Amino acid sequence: MVRTHRRYLLKALAGAVPASAALSGYRAMAAPLLKKVKITDVKTMFVQVHNKSNLVRIDTDAGISGIGESYWGFGVKEVILGDMRKLVLGQDPLNIEPLCRRMQVGTGGAGSQAGVTVTAISGVEIALWDLAGKLLGQPVCKLLGGQYRDGVRAYWTSGPRDMLDPAICAEFAAALKSHPFGITAIKSDADAFPKKYDPEAREPGHDFITGHLTPKDIARIGKGFGNLRAAVGDDIDIAVHCHWEYDWTDALDLARVVAPIKPMWLEDPMPPFYSESWSKLTQESPVPILTGENLYRRQGFMPFLLNQGCHLAQIDIPKAGGLLEAKKIADLAEIFQIPICAHISCSPVGALASAHCAAAIRDFRAHEFVPGHMTPEDWAKFIIYNGPIIQNGKYRILDKPGLGLELNEDFVRSRLVPGETWWG
Repeated sequence: MVRTHRRYLLKALAGAVPASAALSGYRAMAAPLLKKVKITDVKTMFVQVHNKSNLVRIDTDAGISGIGESYWGFGVKEVILGDMRKLVLGQDPLNIEPLCRRMQVGTGGAGSQAGVTVTAISGVEIALWDLAGKLLGQPVCKLLGGQYRDGVRAYWTSGPRDMLDPAICAEFAAALKSHPFGITAIKSDADAFPKKYDPEAREPGHDFITGHLTPKDIARIGKGFGNLRAAVGDDIDIAVHCHWEYDWTDALDLARVVAPIKPMWLEDPMPPFYSESWSKLTQESPVPILTGENLYRRQGFMPFLLNQGCHLAQIDIPKAGGLLEAKKIADLAEIFQIPICAHISCSPVGALASAHCAAAIRDFRAHEFVPGHMTPEDWAKFIIYNGPIIQNGKYRILDKPGLGLELNEDFVRSRLVPGETWWG
């Protein structure tokens, strides 16, 4: 039918048939699409992946649904079903940014600029993008402005069970290099050292309330990451992982002791929100400083970018405001020549949505992979996807409508949190 109408159009252009005759066929084909699709329902369910991962589904009167994920913060599900659902029912699902604005304004009393409310909006927004891609027949990354890459580099948050033992580091390296995912970057914990190697705080100067690093802690961290570098070699990149616990002097000591392994970055060494200490650390550190996983929307990232408070910004996309908001953060960061990375703590649904956004960001470096309470192999069972999720060290972006995935119902049902039912 399409070919027939195309031939008529060519003849019309050549003057062989009236233009109206050729165009009428196209109008007939397009007529069903002229009717605005409306949202008929919003549903959620908790699955056991990272704590309670909160999947979101948006249904329409066209019989097409979009799937998203809104993280596992306490109260997220209640905010979606209690407030946001009624704000989007009956609305056009293609009005994604206006709908997000509607949800922000409609939940202002709940704190719609950060925290649980923004996380809830993010999950609904991701489902809207998946739905838009299905309705328009395009991958989400194309709708976000265009696709820079077919695969998004993954870094695996993992490490040896004892970094001070060279033999154990060698075992870890061998398993990593033989894994079918082909991962070429890892992130390992620096903050495990005081907890793991002096758990009773016997050493003078240890205080787990302040998180202060003793000279022995610093020495052990340097030795451990040196062992890891020796084991994996120079072909595997290493990021040094913290959890926002140090003051700026300890963070600088930490940066200096890991500098010999040339890490990709030192992640979140200080408390999350901006102070001038972040700018001082970034200026004096011999290694790249990265932060951002606990920041929300452009407003949270703006002081870091304006004041050069980090070398790289890391967005937790299904938590910080959604796909379009992450693109806006990336555009702001690009003005200051600050690359973007992605933190993730989601099921494959949220991770692949985040990867679609990463594929549409020009200066993007690496995207986290962390399987949570599932094995890496379980990720392939969670969704129906054309081939592996990660291959040759990259998240694969399919040239399929939406996110290019569907839930594997039998497996996801087996991961439902006790008390949950299939889509509530």
